Amino acid sequence: MERIYIKDLKEKIGGEVRIAGWVDVRRDHGKLIFIDLRDATGKVQMVALPNHKEAHELAQKVRPEWVIEVIGKVNNRPEKLVNKNEPNGEIEIEVLELKVLNEAETPLIDVSGDGREINEETRLKYRYLDLRRLRLQQNIRNRFKVTQFIRNELQKEGFTEIETPNLSATTPEGSRDYIVPSRLDKGKFYSLPQSPQQYKQLLMVAGFEKYFQFARCFRDEDTRGDRQPEFTQMDLEMSFVTREQVMALNEQLLIDLVKNIYPEKKIQDIPFPRLSFAEAMKKYKSDKPDLREDKSDPNLLAFCWVIDFPFFEKDKETDNWTFTHNPFSSPKLEHVDRLLKKEKISEILTTQYDITLNGFEIGGGSIRNHRPAALKAVFQIMGYSDERIEKNFGHMLKALASGAPPHGGIAWGFDRMMMLFQNEPNIREVIAFAKTGEGRDPMMGAPSEVLPQQLKELGIELKKSKN
Repeated sequence: MERIYIKDLKEKIGGEVRIAGWVDVRRDHGKLIFIDLRDATGKVQMVALPNHKEAHELAQKVRPEWVIEVIGKVNNRPEKLVNKNEPNGEIEIEVLELKVLNEAETPLIDVSGDGREINEETRLKYRYLDLRRLRLQQNIRNRFKVTQFIRNELQKEGFTEIETPNLSATTPEGSRDYIVPSRLDKGKFYSLPQSPQQYKQLLMVAGFEKYFQFARCFRDEDTRGDRQPEFTQMDLEMSFVTREQVMALNEQLLIDLVKNIYPEKKIQDIPFPRLSFAEAMKKYKSDKPDLREDKSDPNLLAFCWVIDFPFFEKDKETDNWTFTHNPFSSPKLEHVDRLLKKEKISEILTTQYDITLNGFEIGGGSIRNHRPAALKAVFQIMGYSDERIEKNFGHMLKALASGAPPHGGIAWGFDRMMMLFQNEPNIREVIAFAKTGEGRDPMMGAPSEVLPQQLKELGIELKKSKN
């Protein structure tokens, strides 16, 4: 007899079935022993009766989180015992045979509730148990649904999903890089990507025209509720487009996503409102304003575009010019001449556009500099020498000089967006194996020490701090 999923039991009323899963709750009423069994698709109540002696005796022994297999008869519950609040509240499994597939020690954390009352580090240490709870199962499964929806919609629009490398060269993108030592080229290092920015632009130079991927990104920065050392972007780039076209495609994609995956949610304003950076700061004192008319409504979504950002700002530590978003953005058309002449730098506005949701930035992008002279001017304004520009970005300048089309794109902070869709307080609740707020993985014990032999192979010697 084939095993069937609990979600399909209603189709088997009156028949015998084989099901398997975890013991959720066990209630011993003497002659009657009730067991709630759950699998990946749902939960059902079972009853072990004395007339099935062997199964009844085993049912007396099982405990929560044991893994069992049951052959049973699917019966309608008596009308007075129907539970209308449960998907399978109208049926009950009469246990005919029971097999213990694996006993379980007393669970190290309670997985029956939503887990919010448990210390987060403890939850992350035993994440394989924590993920059993219904709330996290729904978070991760909905994350997959959203991912698949986006893939399907972008495929219809002619996009190609392309993976880009995780081992690359270090580039200045606003945060510290995670670096990886090379064993074969001792003393040299790879860098994990803060984003696929250069690769996706190179794909436009290569002629793909429409690219996307769900990209893993890595930034060595202080963490907080909506940040992790490694995170996911929905990354997208298009050729021969204007700012308006990129924004329109992304706005429609978000609208369709909400309507199809989260129909219980309401988008406050369609089309999405637009604010210039100057307007947002003047009116809301924030470049990611929360525009919800009713902030107590968890299903109200207030999207907003913020545009016309300053291209440059002064670095508080060095007093040098630095970019506000990324150095590959193009200035607005009327400010290109200022960029090339390096005049009125503080007044240069970029084609950057951010998409915000309920007070969080969930995405950002721009039209790019597709001419090498304009990109080189950005780095010169930032004080880079010609030698450094050539060393770090010579490949980009050569690529742009080889016939680069006008192009632009966006990156969604996918974890942050899912956090908001799932009404969670931080992104750790929507990431299967998340790290703590300090960037540690208590389950795997990372970061960890490595063996002396490993360091020797890499040509690395650790010295004790004098402090």
